[in-house]
Amino acid sequence: MASSGLTHQARSPAVAQIVTPDICDAHPEVRVLDPLFINVGGREAFCGPIRTVKCFEDNSLVKQAVAEPGDGAILVVDAGGSQRCAMLGDMLAEQAAANGWSGVVMYGCVRDVDVLAEIELGVQAIGVHPRKSEKHGEGRRDVPVTLAGTTLTSGEWLYADNNGILVADRRLPLE
Repeated sequence: MASSGLTHQARSPAVAQIVTPDICDAHPEVRVLDPLFINVGGREAFCGPIRTVKCFEDNSLVKQAVAEPGDGAILVVDAGGSQRCAMLGDMLAEQAAANGWSGVVMYGCVRDVDVLAEIELGVQAIGVHPRKSEKHGEGRRDVPVTLAGTTLTSGEWLYADNNGILVADRRLPLE
C-alpha cells in the first residue's frame, strides 16, 4: 500500500517516522546526500537542525559537542571520510542521547555498533572501525562542510532514514 503522507507510524503510535522518499516527492528542492551511509543507531529515522564539526582522525570536538545540550539537533561530522579510526563510539553516543541530540551523521567511521543500535539516537556513518581516534583538540565547529556531494551548513535541516539522507534550507512541513 502506498504511503499517503510524509510520515507514518513507527514502533509505537506516538512515534512518527521520517520517510525520505515521501519528503523528496513533496519537496523536490531538497538536496540528497550520495548513498554512502549505513544506519547503525537505535533511532532508524531522525531529523533536526544541523550543527557541524570538521575534523580528521581527532574526535575532540565531537566529544565537546555531544557534551553540550543538543536541543534535537543533528551533529554532522566531516571526518574527511577516514576509514582508519572511529570518531564515535558507545560512550559519546550515550552522552549525545542523554543531552538531547537527535542524531549524528558521520562522514567517517564509528565503533561499538551493537551498543549504538540500542541507544535512542540516530547514527549514520560510512563505515565501522574498532580503533579509537586521537585527541589533540584539532578541528572546527559550525563551519560549512562538504561531503557526499553536497555542502551542509549549521542551521539547515537534515532528514534521515533507511532510504537516505536529505538536507533542506529550512524545517519542512511533514504533514
